[in-house]
Amino acid sequence: MSTDTPGTGQHTTKYQHILRVADLSTGSATPFELIPTDAECKAIAAELGIPALRKLRFKGTLNARGKTDWQLKAQLGATVVQDCVVTLDPVTTRIEDPVSRRWVRDLPELEAGDEIEMPDDETLEQLGAEIDLGEVMIESLALALPMFPRAEGAELDQTNFAAPGVAPMSDEDARPFAGLSALRDQLAGKSDSSDDAE
Repeated sequence: MSTDTPGTGQHTTKYQHILRVADLSTGSATPFELIPTDAECKAIAAELGIPALRKLRFKGTLNARGKTDWQLKAQLGATVVQDCVVTLDPVTTRIEDPVSRRWVRDLPELEAGDEIEMPDDETLEQLGAEIDLGEVMIESLALALPMFPRAEGAELDQTNFAAPGVAPMSDEDARPFAGLSALRDQLAGKSDSSDDAE
């Protein structure tokens, strides 16, 4: 289970690999390679809500950017097992994703009542006293997981639901402007009725 560090409100995960920023070299890259054990992979899989995590590797470097900021460049490799959204059969997926993060000291924070334009760069984070590479790895894996895993050959059948006596909505009905088309036809019908009444 994920926890909060007492007194900080910071989100922590089951797997941590924490580096103190003060201990990092600003003159050269800091290489890292994280390979969780089988037991750790099982715990991470439970945290992410997937049946299994067979392999996980997170390798890269941390580099200083100027005097206060840090840049992470890494490669995430994983073999995950998820339930098929159609059949619930296990679906195995190999993930290979590049990961980039940047920690800056002067990242603006949005406070209640303030209108601060947040940076467009989603890789930016507020620099603290520590950088948890384990948390970055798990967050990156969570973002890389297929949203709708499907077993080979599995397809979603079209199913229509409606109350008794009501015509079910089809995929065509749900298309953009379908409602406007129906409204147009309805208004045209009323117009024709008015002409007939005259």
